[in-house]
Amino acid sequence: MKVTVIIPNYNGKHFMEPCLKSLSRQTCQDFQIWVIDNASSDGSAAYMKEHHPEIRLFSMKKNLGFSAAVNLGIRHARTPYVILLNNDTTVEPHYIEEMLRAIERSPRIFSVSSKMIQMHHPDLIDSAGDLYTLPGWGVCRGAGRSISNYTKSDEIFSACAGAAIYRRSVFRKIGYFDEAHFAYLEDIDIGYRARIYGYRNMYCPSAVVYHVGSGTSGSKYNAFKVKLSARNSIWLNYKNMPLPQLLLHLPFLFCGYLVKSLFFFRIGFGKDYIAGLQEGIHSIQDCRKVPFQIRHLKNYLRTEMLLFQYTFAYIRDWLKRKILKK
Repeated sequence: MKVTVIIPNYNGKHFMEPCLKSLSRQTCQDFQIWVIDNASSDGSAAYMKEHHPEIRLFSMKKNLGFSAAVNLGIRHARTPYVILLNNDTTVEPHYIEEMLRAIERSPRIFSVSSKMIQMHHPDLIDSAGDLYTLPGWGVCRGAGRSISNYTKSDEIFSACAGAAIYRRSVFRKIGYFDEAHFAYLEDIDIGYRARIYGYRNMYCPSAVVYHVGSGTSGSKYNAFKVKLSARNSIWLNYKNMPLPQLLLHLPFLFCGYLVKSLFFFRIGFGKDYIAGLQEGIHSIQDCRKVPFQIRHLKNYLRTEMLLFQYTFAYIRDWLKRKILKK
């Protein structure tokens, strides 16, 4: 068995059947499926036991968030690779085959992100991997653009954990998803950490996933999501950047937080965003900072160059969407 597919679930019983049906049609069957139920109240666990007794089910006693759920699955898995898959997805038949092919190209690849397409707008991209930028913005690359874009495999900053494959052995070296995050930006955080240790994150356009989006949180923006993302953005930078790098980035980060504050005040979530930033700053001493090691210096430098590169790539992508409508 090469891969364990880990599906975290919270009150997503209505999503499970389409997701599992798409997995049953895979051209590669060298995988097992585990569902981690985060104390759902909609009967998800009972449904899985009755209708899919062949699938291993982990039932958590309380909702500890995405990170804790997937960590449970990763720690128990014994396969070389794990695929994290949101419950509000369906995958094309070659999905697992293509993901395995992509990650096996090099032992230095930690993760591979798939081509995620919007379920209800199948002509539009949901995500072609994650970028991270100088202002501290995590970017779903290609979101809202035509599926005719991003047709070639390339390097990304981190994989979108909604539908990505990971090399399980690397977690023992770099640590697991940060459970303090609960949810949001945890995938960029661990992708950043992997880069510090010299690993790469890639994008595979031939592994196609259809994604409903916000299937658990319920909407693109809500008070819970905005506050948590703001808090986690503070932690992400503090944990992964040595002090000199953090000082270098402060002007960019200040501008980024200012612009986002104005944006969220405009759409009615400004107080939630500011509250999240305040919580992140006040609890920063509780973060487990990645220890700086001189042998990782070249990885820090390469990551710094990528931050500049991806910032300009984001600007270029934004202009294409707004001006060229591509």
